[in-house]
Amino acid sequence: MSEVQNFDVVVIGAGPAGYHAAIRAAQLGLKTACIDAGLGKDGKPALGGTCLRVGCVPSKALLDSSRQFWNMGHIFDQHGISFSKPAIDVKTMVARKDGIVKQFTGGVAMLFKANKIATFYGYGQLQPGNIVKVKQHDGSEVELHGTNVIIAAGSDSIELPFAKFGEHIIDNVGALDLEAIPKRLGVIGAGVIGLELGSVWKRLGSDVTILEGMPDFLAAADKEVAKVAAREFKKQGLDIKLGCKVSNTEVKKDGVHVFYTDEKGAEQELVVDKLLVSVGRRAATKGLLADGTGVKLNERGQVEVDEHCHTGVDGVWAVGDCVRGPMLAHKGFEEGIAVAELIAGLPGHVNLDTVPWVIYTEPEIAWVGKTEEQLKAEGIAYKSGSFPFAAVARAVAMAEPIGFVKVLADAETDRILGMHLVGPNVSELVHEGVLAMEFSGSADDLARICHAHPSLSEAVHDAAMAVGKRSIHKAN
Repeated sequence: MSEVQNFDVVVIGAGPAGYHAAIRAAQLGLKTACIDAGLGKDGKPALGGTCLRVGCVPSKALLDSSRQFWNMGHIFDQHGISFSKPAIDVKTMVARKDGIVKQFTGGVAMLFKANKIATFYGYGQLQPGNIVKVKQHDGSEVELHGTNVIIAAGSDSIELPFAKFGEHIIDNVGALDLEAIPKRLGVIGAGVIGLELGSVWKRLGSDVTILEGMPDFLAAADKEVAKVAAREFKKQGLDIKLGCKVSNTEVKKDGVHVFYTDEKGAEQELVVDKLLVSVGRRAATKGLLADGTGVKLNERGQVEVDEHCHTGVDGVWAVGDCVRGPMLAHKGFEEGIAVAELIAGLPGHVNLDTVPWVIYTEPEIAWVGKTEEQLKAEGIAYKSGSFPFAAVARAVAMAEPIGFVKVLADAETDRILGMHLVGPNVSELVHEGVLAMEFSGSADDLARICHAHPSLSEAVHDAAMAVGKRSIHKAN
């Protein structure tokens, strides 16, 4: 093994959290190295982690393609546009997705080069004394010493013991690379991945059945938002079965047989051509830590850190999916940047209470802050204002009038406590709530800000006005 190489910062993982940490550290003048094991479809190293390679970015590419196809048959006629026998070429759609992925993973590599970040392709393991041993893809090993080490190992799909991944039982990676539209697609889990990828293949013609173990649909979301979304998904033909406990699967000649008990406790069997398992993700920390590092893992396999992402071991930090908090790329972005700045002696902090959540279905679902159910459970007195997209001229002109915006504010101080949205482009609108909450803004502040007309953002404006019972465009 060659001589140990020394760096100010060594980052393990080049996913959203890791590559942001590495670039920001390099910008601040710190000698930086980053290690990543990710490979592209061509078998070559590809930076960007799950998000860029097989997660956020490729799934949105397929969602957009499938939405265009769906709109041809379900919305365009309202505009007076007609087609005869619309068709979809799945291989072209997937190739477009792959091209976007290659563009953005290549973009990270270019940024690393521009910022003079030393890049190592392989698996990094933290050793005592802030040494990282790297087993590179070419079979060689190198050792790196970091005055600071940032662990950004990411997460992996959870595999069920009775549903092993293969040709017919797939995770998000497989669902992004199907070569043909499955006639019957089964999905275990009605979370973000299940709903988004289930929506993709339903729009293209699959008969999609989603089995969800929880008795409530989207339990983490506002109940009214979840109710509207569930109604629209049903109209689109997504068959979402709640309270289902899957016990076993068998791959046979006629498809994948899924055995489960329904919400009434009755034994049921579902036969599908492909089965997508999307029951969550776990921190990718297996084999990450050698004995004696002092870094601790919790019962979920996550690296234990404090509010500043420090592990308690001098110079060792951890960010992103492998630590507490929501497994969201943008949360990892901010943690990576914050830790790099803390290392450089600057202020750095991430407010987990204002991290936005988005589900990119049709309609889109987004929220930030507390739900009404959480506020009630915590005994916090609040006011609520909502406004429907059906009363927003821009949404109606787009033929997308479904959904609403809800603003929750403290009953006494009027400080915004949460914003919940379902409807067109709410993935963009939710950031009005994020920004207002970060500045401790009130519903009245938001209500007094001029919003362009006609625009979808008017729903946010009127919802904020409705908190004070002064909405102009609906009865208060």
